[in-house]
Amino acid sequence: MMSFKTLPKLYFSILLMSFSYFSLAQTKEKDPLNKRVFNMSLGEMKDGVAQKKLQKDVMEFKNGKLFSELLNEKFGYKWIKYRVEKDSIYTDSTDTEVRYLQIEASATDESNQTVMISLTQLEWDLDGTYKITKNDKLKKHFDVSGREKGGKPKKDKNKVPDKMRMEGEEPPKEKK
Repeated sequence: MMSFKTLPKLYFSILLMSFSYFSLAQTKEKDPLNKRVFNMSLGEMKDGVAQKKLQKDVMEFKNGKLFSELLNEKFGYKWIKYRVEKDSIYTDSTDTEVRYLQIEASATDESNQTVMISLTQLEWDLDGTYKITKNDKLKKHFDVSGREKGGKPKKDKNKVPDKMRMEGEEPPKEKK
């Protein structure tokens, strides 16, 4: 049987463990790209010149990793860990808050082939490069750009714009 002196210590240790668990759970910031999917267009670069034929790709982000259909099919890369190098929010000229992210990822396979991914995400758009090297020699270079599946939310065309009004003036009535 427990002594009367150990009971408060037990309660205190349980309280301390639960407090530590919940404080760590709250400080972990959510991944801003988690569960987002982008339709991508890739232009291969040869000798610094873009090729005319564009390739299609779909890039998916999930739990700190990214997946590219093209990189998987052509080069065998599955889920690649990425890191957010820069995460900032600024106000554009229309007084709208815009989130800006810089993403970096790289992976090397057994044959010493490395993919380096550098992306910039601005709201619904994703731009950047894929570089594939083998034994530190550039094998392929792609310029990529894309838009999130579903894209930018559509504006309601039936809604009457709320123009500036004088104080006390009624807002315009919506058309039916």
